[in-house]
Amino acid sequence: MEMQYTIADDATREEAELGRLLFAQETDFLKGVVAMDGMPPADRMEICFAGRSNVGKSSLINALTGRKSLARTSNTPGRTQEINFFTLSDSHYLVDVPGYGFANAPLPVVKKWQALLKAYLSGRASLRRVFLLIDSRHGVKAVDEEIMELLGRSAVTFQVVLTKADKPKKAELEKVIAETGKIVAKYPAAYPEFVLTSSEKGDGIPTLRHIIRTLV
Repeated sequence: MEMQYTIADDATREEAELGRLLFAQETDFLKGVVAMDGMPPADRMEICFAGRSNVGKSSLINALTGRKSLARTSNTPGRTQEINFFTLSDSHYLVDVPGYGFANAPLPVVKKWQALLKAYLSGRASLRRVFLLIDSRHGVKAVDEEIMELLGRSAVTFQVVLTKADKPKKAELEKVIAETGKIVAKYPAAYPEFVLTSSEKGDGIPTLRHIIRTLV
């Protein structure tokens, strides 16, 4: 029997405030990692944001933290070419990984950072959850399913975040949600709740903060 997927409820006022307080704490860029031996100590909870190139990972991190330029954003696919670690107080790492799929970079460079991405996602003991970003205008692509497969083999829980949810028309968005649900149902590592977000308008940001706050 396939698992049923739902849309996360909006955070209550109290939940939103507790999430805001977590992300109001000091957040700083720690380091960019280009090889597994450069990883920081696995001494705190790690929350990772992954997705195709140009899906809006950096914009989402900036929206969560309320820092407009904490994570660098670009309209050029493939801008993030290393694993970027940000400290959230002394309790969390927020991790921005290279976008997968099409990237505007030389093929050997692309292959190198794709290998690093896969090594990180499959071999980091302190990684608590991967938030897998899907552009709600385009839905799940084959390369997204490759990452879902990898996370499943590695027993890493992932949760789908539909980005740019303010862009499609309602009927188009509902179709993408339904199609995404059918695909994700095949992967046991998937958390059965999607989050709809718009970094531009702030939609879903309090809910996502609340979810991150409640991870243990």
